[in-house]
Amino acid sequence: MNALNRDLKKLTTWLEELKGQCVKEDPYCLTFHLMPKVGWLNDPNGLCHYNGEYHVFFQYAPFDATGGAKFWGHYTSIDMINWQDEGTALYADQPFDCHGVYSGSALIEDGKMYLYYTGNVKEMGDYDYIIKGRQHNTVLAVSEDGRTFKHKQLLMTNADYPANMTAHIRDPKVWKENDTYYMVQGARDKEDVGQILVFASSDKVNWKVINTLRSSEKFGYMWECPDLFELDGYTVLMLSPQGIEAEEIKYQNIYQSGYYFLKGDFKTSNYTLGQFEELDRGFDFYAPQTFIDEKGRRILIGWMGLPDIDDLYSNPTVAYGWQHALTLPRELQIKDGKLIQKPVIEIEALRQNEQEWAVKDTLKVEAPKTFEIDLKVDLLKDDFELIIKKGMYLTYKKAEGLFTLAFDGCGYGRDKRSVKIDVLRNLRLFVDTSSVEVFLNDGEEVFSSRFYPEADERSIELRGHSLEGKLTLWEMKAMTIENKGDK
Repeated sequence: MNALNRDLKKLTTWLEELKGQCVKEDPYCLTFHLMPKVGWLNDPNGLCHYNGEYHVFFQYAPFDATGGAKFWGHYTSIDMINWQDEGTALYADQPFDCHGVYSGSALIEDGKMYLYYTGNVKEMGDYDYIIKGRQHNTVLAVSEDGRTFKHKQLLMTNADYPANMTAHIRDPKVWKENDTYYMVQGARDKEDVGQILVFASSDKVNWKVINTLRSSEKFGYMWECPDLFELDGYTVLMLSPQGIEAEEIKYQNIYQSGYYFLKGDFKTSNYTLGQFEELDRGFDFYAPQTFIDEKGRRILIGWMGLPDIDDLYSNPTVAYGWQHALTLPRELQIKDGKLIQKPVIEIEALRQNEQEWAVKDTLKVEAPKTFEIDLKVDLLKDDFELIIKKGMYLTYKKAEGLFTLAFDGCGYGRDKRSVKIDVLRNLRLFVDTSSVEVFLNDGEEVFSSRFYPEADERSIELRGHSLEGKLTLWEMKAMTIENKGDK
């Protein structure tokens, strides 16, 4: 431990103790989503299942709810509903990461946890911080217990990346195939074309660029947070492109997150990328990362937020000293050639006080503060509208095949997002104190968003014509989160 690490740890602990109670007093403090103890949260990092525990690291800026120096926060769990706050795992305490421990991933091997991340450095001077002035270093930290990281090793600097790249190379995702380790990193070249760099290594330490993945036509100026994996016979390339223009109801957020199906060999030029598909149609979703757990499931967690949205919409939680959260963990599957997302089954353990109503055109009931709804539509001949807490509107226009999530006032600048869906068979949504996640047709389409209704508002209203079905509602209990040292 160097002196800077020691002082950052003391300062972070002091701030969490000083401001943590204020966060808990916020009526919009979430109950069954992971959020920062104080300050700012963004990308999920280092997701893994290690020695029987789920590990969720995340970008953490404790000193300022609007951003600042990024560290890695850390939660662990044996079941994804009862969590332990392990404190801050990685600090910006070295010359090669002094302006931020940026995003990265975990590799589990030989009983050890290997964390790869981007060390961010912004040099002093008159720079554009695109071509010059920024160091994006690839760094490795190793742990033998999943909690203690005593040594960092600098693996690559800007000089190790291709000469046609800008200084924007980041977010390493690492895995092993046979006897070779592979890494993908997001990149922006000097022609402002987003792409993915593929690296290979025989020892986890010495890496060499072996390929570049890019679309046939330019699709954004920067591809962030890449993830490359096999699922149900498909090769999936997941990424978060920046610089995509909106097209009607598509690509409505400032930055997108989605995936390509990759055909061919990602290690050579003998590959093709299919159509880019958005992962989530909501206002608040970015930088997802996946991992395989010890049950063999491919699980995704995303950041329920976006960068650079200050001119678009806001979050009133900043007044209480915190901002942003992570999505529910979602199991991924391929169905009919499409990536499907379903909340992991463990979340159902938070259900209590089940209620069920037969729906005939209309329904108006009072709901708990936080809840899950499952709406099964047996016969849908016309449009319907589901209104949550008088400010959230979920509508389906059958003739247009259009589903829309919209807010009236409680969106803090969020207006509406839509998706084409020919036949709507079911709708499942999770409403926390200030968030919603909507799953259509068993996860065929998903909307994630923050929203801020009146604290005491509980109404649910369903309106339709020739609408018949069944609505089931469960109150959702809060997850348990213990602080490090509580046990």
